[in-house]
Amino acid sequence: MFTRFSIPTPFRVGAVNAYLSGRTVVDPGPDSEEAWAALLDGFDEHGMTPDDVEQVVVTHPHPDHFGLAARLQAEGATVIASPEAARIMADFPGELEHEQTFFADFFERNGMSNATANAVVNLPESFLSYAPSVETDYEVGEGDQIEINGEPLVAHRVTGHAIGELIFEFTEGDERHAIVGDNVLNEITPNPLLQPPAPDEDERPRPLPAFNDSLRALKAEQYDRFLPGHRTTIENPSERIQEMLEAHDARTEKVYGLVDGPTTAVEIMHELFGDLPVTEFFPGMSEAVGHLDVLEARGKVRQHENGGVIVYERT
Repeated sequence: MFTRFSIPTPFRVGAVNAYLSGRTVVDPGPDSEEAWAALLDGFDEHGMTPDDVEQVVVTHPHPDHFGLAARLQAEGATVIASPEAARIMADFPGELEHEQTFFADFFERNGMSNATANAVVNLPESFLSYAPSVETDYEVGEGDQIEINGEPLVAHRVTGHAIGELIFEFTEGDERHAIVGDNVLNEITPNPLLQPPAPDEDERPRPLPAFNDSLRALKAEQYDRFLPGHRTTIENPSERIQEMLEAHDARTEKVYGLVDGPTTAVEIMHELFGDLPVTEFFPGMSEAVGHLDVLEARGKVRQHENGGVIVYERT
């Protein structure tokens, strides 16, 4: 049903997978001339031009997935995403500013120096040019359907990797397939990135515990094939999900072993990854805090403040 295009990105993860079926594109890639040229080449191979695209479906609001949506919308396409993703995509600079304000303080309270925390939160400003804001024309949630070539594409909510994530299920013959964005990937385990509180909430989400729960529920669905946002097609989704869950559990146990007396999340990050470049501190902290969140939810560690710094100890 879907043809995959490999779209170049400037990000460490490498190329992103855009998917085409009829006149619908899922996750067109970042807004760069290199990505646009690759997408146009794909259209040309199918006898299409950008103004032939009727729908742009977005799995989640990260620059490498939705960046070109604005260009395709300008050519007449309808943009489709979840309500949470729509909020972020409508004002991506505003969402970044919200994240910067929250995480500058959060990282400092978790043991990072003020100068380093500010450097870490300012790094993503370079992403803004790859993700021009775009209004969503049609919002979808759990169980909503989008028609493609007369066939339904069914949205399902998942959690863990990004705010407002959706996967999209379709059938081929008697098999259940799904486009899964970055929720499940081959060869690499998606990073459940830290998220700031929603605009109307005070507490930050706990992405990794939610991701583990979401993966277990997804595994139980027994899909036959996943089309991921990066790397190759996943031919045995349940097996791959189990590998990811086992990797998460192994990392969680390793983090538990590192909580030897009062320990900060920054100390955990450095123990896990050694001499990590500052450009990787955000995903590094996402890993450290995420596994501490899991341990806290399991009742194995607790946190408290010591001189304004959050420290973790075994219960």
